[in-house]
Amino acid sequence: MLSRPKPGESEVDLLRFQSQFLAAGATPAVRLVKKGNRRGGDANPEEALLQDHRDVVMLDNLPDLPPALVPAPPKKARPSPGYPLPEDEDPEERLNRHDQHITAVLTKIIERDTSSVAVNLPVPSGVAFPPVFHRSQERQGKSGTSGKRSIFAQEIAARKLSEARVPSVEEVVSNMVPPEDGVTCEAPAPRDQGYQLPGSSHNFQGPSLVTGKGLRGQEAQQEAQTIHEENVARLQAMAPEEILQEQQRLLAQLDPCLVAFLRSHSHTQEQAGKKATEEQRPGGSSVHVTKEEPLMSTSASESRKGDKLEPGAPALALPVTPQKEWLHMDTVEMEKLHWTQDLPPLRRQQTQERMQARFSLQGELLSPDVDLPTHLGLHHHGEEAERAGYSLQELFHLTRSQVSQQRALALHVLAHVISRAQAGEFGDRLVGSVLHLLLDAGFLFLLRFSLDDRVDGVIAAAIRALRALLVAPGDEELLDSTFSWYHGALMFPLIPSQEDKEEEDEDEEPPAEKAKRKSPEEGSRPAPDLARHDVIKGLLATNLLPRLRFVLEVTCPGPAVVLDILAVLIRLARHSLESATRVLECPRLIETIVGEFLPTSWSPMGVGPTPSLHKVPCATAMKLLRVLASAGRNIAARLLSSFDLRSRLRRFIAEAPQELALPPEEAETLSTEALRLWAVASSYGQGGDLYRELYPVLMRALQAVPQELSTHPPQPLSVRRIASLLTLLTQLTLAAGSTRPEPISDSAEASLSATPSLITWTQVSGLQPLVEPCLRQTLKLLPRSEMWSALSPVPTACLLFLSAYYEAWSQQPSLCPEDWLQDMERLSEELLLPLLSQPTLGSLWESLRHCSPLCNPLSCAPAPEAPPSIVSLGCAGGCPTLSLAGSASPFPFLTALLSLCNTLARIHKGLCGQLAVILAAPGLQNYFLQCVAPGAAPQLTPFSAWALRHEYHLQYLALVLAQKTATVQPLPAASAALYHGMALSLLSRLLPGSEYLAHELLLSCVFRLEFLPCLCPWSATRGLLKTTWTSFSSTSGPWLLEHSVHVGALCSTLWLWTQRAQWPAGICCRKLGCWQMRVSGSISSTISFPILPSQRALSCTVSCPLCVSSTSRD
Repeated sequence: MLSRPKPGESEVDLLRFQSQFLAAGATPAVRLVKKGNRRGGDANPEEALLQDHRDVVMLDNLPDLPPALVPAPPKKARPSPGYPLPEDEDPEERLNRHDQHITAVLTKIIERDTSSVAVNLPVPSGVAFPPVFHRSQERQGKSGTSGKRSIFAQEIAARKLSEARVPSVEEVVSNMVPPEDGVTCEAPAPRDQGYQLPGSSHNFQGPSLVTGKGLRGQEAQQEAQTIHEENVARLQAMAPEEILQEQQRLLAQLDPCLVAFLRSHSHTQEQAGKKATEEQRPGGSSVHVTKEEPLMSTSASESRKGDKLEPGAPALALPVTPQKEWLHMDTVEMEKLHWTQDLPPLRRQQTQERMQARFSLQGELLSPDVDLPTHLGLHHHGEEAERAGYSLQELFHLTRSQVSQQRALALHVLAHVISRAQAGEFGDRLVGSVLHLLLDAGFLFLLRFSLDDRVDGVIAAAIRALRALLVAPGDEELLDSTFSWYHGALMFPLIPSQEDKEEEDEDEEPPAEKAKRKSPEEGSRPAPDLARHDVIKGLLATNLLPRLRFVLEVTCPGPAVVLDILAVLIRLARHSLESATRVLECPRLIETIVGEFLPTSWSPMGVGPTPSLHKVPCATAMKLLRVLASAGRNIAARLLSSFDLRSRLRRFIAEAPQELALPPEEAETLSTEALRLWAVASSYGQGGDLYRELYPVLMRALQAVPQELSTHPPQPLSVRRIASLLTLLTQLTLAAGSTRPEPISDSAEASLSATPSLITWTQVSGLQPLVEPCLRQTLKLLPRSEMWSALSPVPTACLLFLSAYYEAWSQQPSLCPEDWLQDMERLSEELLLPLLSQPTLGSLWESLRHCSPLCNPLSCAPAPEAPPSIVSLGCAGGCPTLSLAGSASPFPFLTALLSLCNTLARIHKGLCGQLAVILAAPGLQNYFLQCVAPGAAPQLTPFSAWALRHEYHLQYLALVLAQKTATVQPLPAASAALYHGMALSLLSRLLPGSEYLAHELLLSCVFRLEFLPCLCPWSATRGLLKTTWTSFSSTSGPWLLEHSVHVGALCSTLWLWTQRAQWPAGICCRKLGCWQMRVSGSISSTISFPILPSQRALSCTVSCPLCVSSTSRD
């Protein structure tokens, strides 16, 4: 096999390789094929074979001496298809005949005649080589305005201009020959001599404006000089008064800009002429180079005049005098050192005009007249340099800087600004909303672009800014503190109420057109359009979840970044079921979080900052799983089955918090979140197998509760963990009692455990003797307001557990009913009745009005920074003490107490009379009266919707207890009318998501005979609520109209109708055993339900108001 040529081989070696290749007769790797002629036919296919033998380099007969230079043979053009070559002549022979060997390449060199061309000799100098330019040397003929050009560029331009005006040979020779006396005397010619007007300082040495541009060479200069001489002669013939008069006339006629231009041009030329005259050295041969300076306006020339360096200027203009020994400070350039000069004085605001808002590096809003030192780094901007701080526009500009530190700094400042804006620190000092302005400017997608940065610091700053934008500081704290409330574990979706402007007219569109409009476009809407109405949906459309997973899995960020990412994921999961599902289904996201931040084994962690959270248990990661499980039953089942959460729950619950080898606060929080996750799973009937394994652990923890409650002062984290433990036991007890396919509607917790559980009643029957002492211990602290506020979550959870315990006990068919009835009587006599008679409990009922958002509409005002596209509860600064979610709120405890009383009254009818003492509390009566009285309704905000939901639970439970009491003993007429009015008022205020309460109210309270003081309820309710009920029409039936106080409320009108035509005369509709009602508003539906026999004997007369004839066939 032939070898390939190697580096260093000569041409002889190449020729030897060629000979070997031709002798071997091998097929070449590349075959040269000549393409066919485009204009005339195809090429001869045999030409390629002939070319292989012709294209061979032969140097055997090459002479040693170069051949004589002869002209090359004339080149003949290629024959066209119209003139083909003779057929009898071989193309190869013709090519060889015309080939003149290597001499055909060389041509005869003919020297060009330069006798008539002028020769410019170089400028003579006394040195062998041209002088080398150095930065420290002063440039001769330096222009007054260098602009943005560097020193090197200016020197090169000057040299090019000097080379373009090299003197001729005669001038050089004459200058080189000195006169005999050694003195050079130059007498200016009259044409070159300057003219000066009498009484004026202006010298006219030549034309300044008329240059003759556009004419031919010598004629241009001659014509310009002629015009100049005529002007000068005319000026000399005029008197000074005439010259001034003509000057004033010209100034009045000419444009002021043109006059300024002419003056600046004349001033520039005069300065250049003076400088050239001063720098000229007598007695030496020199070449003067005149540079053409750019034209500038008067203002520009004045500003440049100050930047011109003078001998003593640096010490006055600069804070530090530059020294030549400093690096790159040989020549001081003022235009580049202008930023080191002192700032202009701060302008005081004399008027009330608005000024641009500026913020410090900590996001604080700076006053316009604040004077801060420059070393704080708040003056590095161009506009309003004297004012400290950065504007939002400048921060946006810095986020796209090429310097990564500037990008990270800008994102950090924006994050601080957003946090302070959400906390309401700016108040009315700013015009408009900061968040609205940032979102309209595209800040959301700026953060998304920054997440794709390659620098870890920029990614961390972008994630921190994203958390500040999405996660309100107080929202998670509020939702965590209410987990152990009545229905507190249920998910409250933080989704915008109106995602699109077109939904306002949604009810007016036909269903077919509505589906046709939404189905093809909902998934294909661009991210900016989605983000305009819902920021969370807009972010999810930009593949945010895979990027966050990449940051967690690949870059391994620090603890702060990990916590920020987990907080953002929690906020995404709280948005809606769809968002929670997308978080769950993101590839490798949950696997990474469970594997990296919830390991079952780790190195012990001490007290102090943690260098890394990877392979260390994190309570925030457990909270994320709990929030995901709260979104739905299916998500909870997938979490337990696919990610091995059972082993994690065993690991973090089996050991006490102080034994987890973690920092104390982190261990308490991790144990609390593990208990809450198990409680959420138990509410769906899942995770029951863990109860048998962890039963000893739960019993040991429950027995230690009284000792932990006796510590002073109580630890908030321990109190929350105890309340979460009791909530877990409540859900496990409900799961053990869910033997019926349909849970009892009066019990709210029973509806959560629809799935049969593996837990039996015998496994939870021994919990009540351990929980009841905890309740007794905490109730003793009721008179002490401070201790009660700190420990109130524990008695609330205990009451809810007892309610669930008796509910599940009563559903066991194999047990004797006498046992639970006697135990209920014991609990009522020993615990409930003494509690109801305490004066301190009366103060709790009295505080309902002060903490109620319904009675205090102003407490539900929207947050100062609440864009509709980002839903927030607005609890950045914490809830006030006297509010529904405040520390002194009586709502959670009283709601749990009413839930227990309802359970006891439903199971044991004999206790209804004793428990009716609650309804007679003056505080509750006054609260109902204020709720029924007409007044301003609270503004519907996310926080008011969340708070009113819990308040409506208390009102509903109180009405249900009143209805149960009314079946046993008659109610006073005033109380019955009040309860009925309260039921109608509650029905009209219910919000979307409370449809089950509307159904229960319609079944139990609205049309309850015990709440109607006479046989004709129409007159009673009409007299009670004159502002609510409207008159009815006898032709269409009795319209019982309820106006909704909330936009989008569940019920706005309610009416009854009958079809009297189908019934015999004299028979009331209620004797047929069925009422029909229609609820219209945001939801339109028809509800039919049977009437109990005790409710049918209202009236048998045809004049019954509820039996007005109607021919409606709806």
